[in-house]
Amino acid sequence: MWLTGIPASGKTTIALALEDALLKAGTPCIVLDGDTLRHGLNAGLDFSLSGRAEAVRRAGEAALLIAESGSTAIVSMVSPVASDRAMVRRRHESTSLAFHEVFIDAPVQVAESRDPKGHYARARSGELPSFTGVSAPYEPPPTPSLHLRTDQAGVHECVNAIRAILKP
Repeated sequence: MWLTGIPASGKTTIALALEDALLKAGTPCIVLDGDTLRHGLNAGLDFSLSGRAEAVRRAGEAALLIAESGSTAIVSMVSPVASDRAMVRRRHESTSLAFHEVFIDAPVQVAESRDPKGHYARARSGELPSFTGVSAPYEPPPTPSLHLRTDQAGVHECVNAIRAILKP
């Protein structure tokens, strides 16, 4: 399950709530969050296009290992470039594992108003160059498995929608 969207769109909140719901239902799963991965697996990578592509590739490979073990991998990552996400999709499909891309969508103004880390303000002041949604582009998925508007739906509703596409 790959949750993508601009910063502060709701990816991590939904991912953690989904993990909680799945674990309570007895489904083994783990969240791979982009911010958390930057402290370990993706440490040292910058926010250049090549750095972002490598971060997405690494997260995709980690998710693949988790899925191969029989658990559900829930990736919560901006992953702004559509071709990078498509590469992860192809890698999963080459091993016959399911890949669901979920577009966690919120208008920039809404995401900025709920920004818990103050990144949007720092980006607008020039302190954070290449910040997705302000000074760097985000390529929405052309055909996501699910498109969730977090300015119109709550966390519980989003989790239920994702769980519905996980059911066989």
